[in-house]
Amino acid sequence: MTTQQNNQNRGLVAVILAAGKGTRMQSDLPKVMHHAVGRPMVHWVVDAARAAGATRIVLVIGHGADLVRESFRGEPDVEFALQMQQLGTGHAVTMAKPNLERDAASTDAFVLCGDGPLIRAETLRTLLALHRREHAAATLATSVIADPKGYGRIVRDASGKLARIVEQKDATEAERAIREINPSYYCFRTDELFGALSRVGNRNASGEYYITDVFEILRKDSRTVAAVDAVPPEDVLSVNDPAQLAEVDSILRARHAAGAAR
Repeated sequence: MTTQQNNQNRGLVAVILAAGKGTRMQSDLPKVMHHAVGRPMVHWVVDAARAAGATRIVLVIGHGADLVRESFRGEPDVEFALQMQQLGTGHAVTMAKPNLERDAASTDAFVLCGDGPLIRAETLRTLLALHRREHAAATLATSVIADPKGYGRIVRDASGKLARIVEQKDATEAERAIREINPSYYCFRTDELFGALSRVGNRNASGEYYITDVFEILRKDSRTVAAVDAVPPEDVLSVNDPAQLAEVDSILRARHAAGAAR
C-alpha cells in the first residue's frame, strides 16, 4: 500500500466543543442548545462532521451537560467528555484525550465549535482533503472577511505558509490589520494533536490554553502545518448573543429554501 493510500485509509473522528455557558445569550440554557431552524445549533455541526466522513463524535460538554447528553440520546456514534472548568479551547480538547488516545496513531480529528451552525460539510471535506494531501500534522480552514475584529488572525511567512495564529487580544496593530481570520475549523493527526497540547501554555492576555498554539508548536517541530482559505465569508458567523442567533437562523432558513428550490 502506498503512503497516499494509507493516508486515505486513516480513521476520522470529530471533537466538538460544547461546554460553554454563553452568558450573553441571556438564558440558563447551554449556548449550543439554543435553536437554529427548530433544532439545537450543535446538531448542525454534528451533521456536517458526519457528512464529511467522521464516524465518531466526541462532544466536550460542561454547562448544562445533562441537557446536551439527553439531546443526543440513542445516537451511537456520539460520546461525551466533561470539561468541569473553562480554561480555554486547548484545555477543552485535552478533556477528549481518554476518548481518542487508543486509536490516536491511526486517526485524524476535526476540532470544531458547537456554536457555529453555518458550517458546511463541503468545507470540511476541502479541509480534510488538503490535510491528507499535504500529509499535515495540523490544518485549518481560514476565511478572508471585510471586518476581522474579534477573530484570530492568520500570520503567514514570506513564502505564504502558515506561521502562527494570533488572537485579537494578543495581536499587534500590524497583525490586527490582517483580514485572513481563523473561524475555528481544524483537522489534526490525533496523536500529534495530543502530543502538542501537552506543551501548550497559558501565558497570554486571557490566561487560557489555546488550541491555536498547537500550530506554532508543530511548525517549530518541523511538522507540516497547512491552511486553506475555504470558509465562505457568509459562513463565518458564530453565535454569542440573541441577535447573532436570529441572524444565523435567517441565513440557515434562506440556505435551505434555496436548496429546496433547486
